[in-house]
Amino acid sequence: MLDTLDATAVRRWCAGGLAALRRHQSEIDALNVYPVPDGDTGTNLVLTLTSAHHALALDLDNSSEGEQTAHGRVLRLMARGALLGARGNSGVIVSQILRGLADALTDTAVIRGRALAGALTAATDAAYAAVARPVEGTVLTVVAAAARAADRTGSDDLPTVVRAAASAATTALAATPKQLPALARAGVVDAGGRGLCLLLDALAAVVTNGTATGADPSPDTDTDTDTDPDTDTDTDTDTDPGPDTAAGRGAGAGTVHATDSGEHPHPTGASGYAYEVQFLLDATADAVRRMRAELRRLGDSLVVVGTGDDPPTWNVHVHVDVGHIGAAIEAGITAGRPYQISVTRFAAQPAATGDVAPRPGADLRSDADPAVPRPARGAVVVAAGDGLSAIFADEGAAVVPAGPSTGQLLAAIRATGATQVVVLPNDPDTQAVAGLAAREAETDGVTIAVVPTRSPVQALAALAVRDPRRRFDDDVIAMAEAAGACRYAEVCYAARDALTTAGRCRPGDVLALVEGDVLLIGTDLAGTCRNLLDQLLGGGGELVTLVVGAQAPAGLADTVADHVRHAWPFVDVHVLTGGQPHYPLLVGVE
Repeated sequence: MLDTLDATAVRRWCAGGLAALRRHQSEIDALNVYPVPDGDTGTNLVLTLTSAHHALALDLDNSSEGEQTAHGRVLRLMARGALLGARGNSGVIVSQILRGLADALTDTAVIRGRALAGALTAATDAAYAAVARPVEGTVLTVVAAAARAADRTGSDDLPTVVRAAASAATTALAATPKQLPALARAGVVDAGGRGLCLLLDALAAVVTNGTATGADPSPDTDTDTDTDPDTDTDTDTDTDPGPDTAAGRGAGAGTVHATDSGEHPHPTGASGYAYEVQFLLDATADAVRRMRAELRRLGDSLVVVGTGDDPPTWNVHVHVDVGHIGAAIEAGITAGRPYQISVTRFAAQPAATGDVAPRPGADLRSDADPAVPRPARGAVVVAAGDGLSAIFADEGAAVVPAGPSTGQLLAAIRATGATQVVVLPNDPDTQAVAGLAAREAETDGVTIAVVPTRSPVQALAALAVRDPRRRFDDDVIAMAEAAGACRYAEVCYAARDALTTAGRCRPGDVLALVEGDVLLIGTDLAGTCRNLLDQLLGGGGELVTLVVGAQAPAGLADTVADHVRHAWPFVDVHVLTGGQPHYPLLVGVE
């Protein structure tokens, strides 16, 4: 039994919670309200906690700095890592729960039962504040129940308080279908709440047994050893580099602390990487060693040069593919404070689309040289599918893959180099992540607006009316109005048995969803698509946009477009190849 929660216990809790989420990842993904094949809450929570665990591993020093306690420092690192890695609504809410705990406990000399109970209340407040319209029967309800139970114990005994919180969370989770009709219809409990219960159970295991449930997944343990004798011989172990190691020899300015001259094969079999990422970094040696291991995995031609100052400044250089630009920059953000960031596409390489596609040579730092002009406006769009990515890139937007972390969106915002940026999340679950990234970017002096698009077709409508000659606020309003005026629908195959608003569906049935709700259930894809268009156009419309997905059979778009032209002769039809997964057809009606 632990009487107090110290920094070591917090680290074990983070590792144990991550291990539990990984074991139950598929189970939580399956707790989806809708029977569509894109449930990802478990995955989002694993990625969020992985980022928190990485943040702890990048700074292994538990010592306090000034007035800060050791456990306070660790809690803040954990919360910050979760924020940068937060994915989806559940990931954002969990990151805010961790932030609330950190804020409440940082200055507490010793964490016992009453202090933790108060911190759970603060965490609940932070979670509710992160949601514009809180809904009961979700992870919010679960954390609130845990906080109330902890407070009701009136005890200063840490195990008593933690067990009460974990037990109450489990009870609240079981009751979520009674509070949210959508859960009852689907026959599931809230997925985010299930994840939070696992985290609280992991905390209880640490406190009551002195160890976390399950083995430490140790995702940051790097056993990579450079074998090229002409490159750095550092084996990237977890010990501090002494003066006689490769990383520590010659601490003077300009010392090369790591090089990796393309010894790893290109993942696609090509002869080189298309982009050069370079930045300056303020970070500890331990953090830089971890970052190097991650950058080696992402690309080649890695060079990290340290100044030898205390603390040191590092110059980081790596070659990567376009799909890894955001990940490379996020590795720097996780390690410390990157600045003077530049992304340059090699002239010999063809342009690519996909992840973040910044303008060549874009300066991402917040304190960029005022003598260098920056573009006034930029746009960041979240999209899945090569076709949609290319379409949005042609519109001048930086494209981030679906399900991004806060750090990835933040890197994309900075990559535009613009002073005013519009973010189009294209998914309700990404809106909260976009909000966090926007708040982080505002500290760089960038004006950010998140237009709450819920589908790529709404983003297309918004970008179509963008006008840089207007005031930024007016332009954002016009884009929001255009997106809101675009009704959106999607067609997919049911992944499981479920009771929907349109009746019961079975695996393999064709589902047509309009603005998130199941409207039609069919057995024939083309027929269901035709019926969907008739239902939508029965309410009016002048322009139909059809976005064809990766699973669409040949001829589907032509069949649906021909139907619209014959049945609704005064309606214009545009067909686009999106290549998006899960949904053979996306529909927009304006």
